[in-house]
Amino acid sequence: MNHVLCGLAANAALPSELVDRLIEVADADIAADLARRADLSHAQAVALASRVEESAAWLAYEGRLTTADIDPAAQPHAALALLCERVDSPQWARLFATDPVFERREKLAACSGLPSDVVETLAADADVRVVAELALWTTPGVAARLAGHPHAEVRCAAAANQATPPPLLAALLTSEGLPPALRCLVCDREETPFVHDPQCPRNECDLLPGDSCDGTHESTVHDTQHRALQNPATPTDAVVRFVNHPSPLLRWALAARSDLPSEVYGQLAMDPHAGVRADLAGNPAIGDALIRALAGDRGHDVQRSLAHNPRVPLDVLIRLAGTTKIGATLLPRIAAASPAEVAELAQSPESAARMLVAQRRDLPTGIRDALATDPDAKVVKSIASHPGLSEAQLRAMVDRHGVRVIAKVAANPDATPALLEDLTRHEPPVRKAFREVARHRNATGPALHNCLADKQARPLAAGHPALPPQVIAELLTDPDWRVVEAAAANPSLPLAVMSDLVPQQL
Repeated sequence: MNHVLCGLAANAALPSELVDRLIEVADADIAADLARRADLSHAQAVALASRVEESAAWLAYEGRLTTADIDPAAQPHAALALLCERVDSPQWARLFATDPVFERREKLAACSGLPSDVVETLAADADVRVVAELALWTTPGVAARLAGHPHAEVRCAAAANQATPPPLLAALLTSEGLPPALRCLVCDREETPFVHDPQCPRNECDLLPGDSCDGTHESTVHDTQHRALQNPATPTDAVVRFVNHPSPLLRWALAARSDLPSEVYGQLAMDPHAGVRADLAGNPAIGDALIRALAGDRGHDVQRSLAHNPRVPLDVLIRLAGTTKIGATLLPRIAAASPAEVAELAQSPESAARMLVAQRRDLPTGIRDALATDPDAKVVKSIASHPGLSEAQLRAMVDRHGVRVIAKVAANPDATPALLEDLTRHEPPVRKAFREVARHRNATGPALHNCLADKQARPLAAGHPALPPQVIAELLTDPDWRVVEAAAANPSLPLAVMSDLVPQQL
């Protein structure tokens, strides 16, 4: 991979004539960056698609190409991309419906709005993977037919399709009312009974670990049930029967549904598997009593998930914040807090409550300024990136709390150039602050020069337009390819250097 040319291909300041020259020498990697250019003309898109067929699909998805620009025989990926974007071309659809390459038929099967004769051809395809793909995306009428397909893999795909009629989803879930499936991917390839070894040494084998069939296609049936439980169109009265199923994976899928009776949620709250209880804790459909009961559950991820539930009461959330690792994030309940609740949280004696509300970026000036002087470093760290804080306020944070808040201060959109320079010279240095400064719009050349000394910040600094042009050019030979690409993509790279770089690769 030529990292210099890949970076140049993504450079927003690259003149059109140099884009043309890059197209002439583009390989798949360079073409991937060229295809994403916002200023790529239609003529350039056509030329790029003709040179690198892999780029044609992306250009088609982005609306840069039309049917007039594509030869489906020479550029099948692009043609299929247009079909998937609902371009009306029945002749192309019929061409791909009988294509000898199964992956193309499979791709076609995922397209919507296909002619009825094409759908019938795909539904009768000799490769079950094509039929399964059709079952996954097709219309209710076709999905209803494929739900009773003799191959279990097709039924499994129909179970995930929200267009499959609810009575048939229930039948797929419970195996009631449908004739038994005759085949599955396991018994297509192996003599039954068979259980696929997780340490299977066969390189060509694409069965999943644990796939099994004893004649009842049990692993595919399990996958079908899992997909049906995850499908919101599956009727509630069918899914509740799985609340005590021996498979924790199926109970796990059940816990995320929003249409269950309260007594079923109550049963799931006592599930022995912590993952089931954690998904239940994050479910907005559970009631206040269950939320409060789960607040005392110390199972893995239960309390953290509960903290992200938009219906968690504030008093519960404050208790959770004091004992649970929530992270520097704005929780849904805090984002939805009323002005009165915001004021109450900001004045709470609990630092956890103040820390939570400090994550909001729309706080009234008085509340924001009060939190900026909070004695607790965790609260100040949460408020430090809030827009509107003055340089004096940000410097006061650093003076009081030092390394604990520097990275967040550096991320403040209103941090001044002088402050950013000072933060990169702080002793002891704060590595996260270098990364924040390196991506900051107000960073200066001296500040970015200091950031270059940090391995993780170096690629970010190399792409910053405030970096001096001479330094950018020097970074084109850096041993780190990420730095090279970032420097080549830097819009402040001198035009003369850009021009010299392309011919050197011819």
